[in-house]
Amino acid sequence: MNDDLTTLVSAVNAALQGLERNQTQAAPVHRPEKWNIQQIVEHLLLTYRLTSASLEDRIRKGTPTRASRTLKHRIAQLVVVRIEHFPSGHKAPAPVTPPRLTSLRSGEELAGRVQAELTRLGQLCTQAAALFGDRRALSHGMLGPMSMQQWRHFHLVHGLHHIKQIQRIRRDHAF
Repeated sequence: MNDDLTTLVSAVNAALQGLERNQTQAAPVHRPEKWNIQQIVEHLLLTYRLTSASLEDRIRKGTPTRASRTLKHRIAQLVVVRIEHFPSGHKAPAPVTPPRLTSLRSGEELAGRVQAELTRLGQLCTQAAALFGDRRALSHGMLGPMSMQQWRHFHLVHGLHHIKQIQRIRRDHAF
């Protein structure tokens, strides 16, 4: 696993440390309709699985994406991947929207699932980088085609954005 994904695993572990199953169901105090802690983590897991499945497809085909970067993609990559700002307020696409009702999981259980998915994703990124080098190998719906290093960094920036949400929920609920 590279530095970005290792950093992300550590940050997730710290954010979820000590949470009981009932505590992971806490949502923002002033916005209870928003995702709870477990749903935030489930969203992250869905993004890792979607990226992994897309990478497996690219590796199986043996070719990087043929998609071109548009001006919109360049600007979005600059903001998210280079400046490391993840804009708030956008609704998650359906494939990465967590279900409302899920089996209750503790922070430790959720952190273990994140580590397993990021380990798998890291291995696939390494395989894709060996095949495609620094080329833009896989396309993101909003950010366009990116290299494996950009993908790893995107997941770090995205994950840290959601970890801040978890930390706010914990602070507001005093746990």
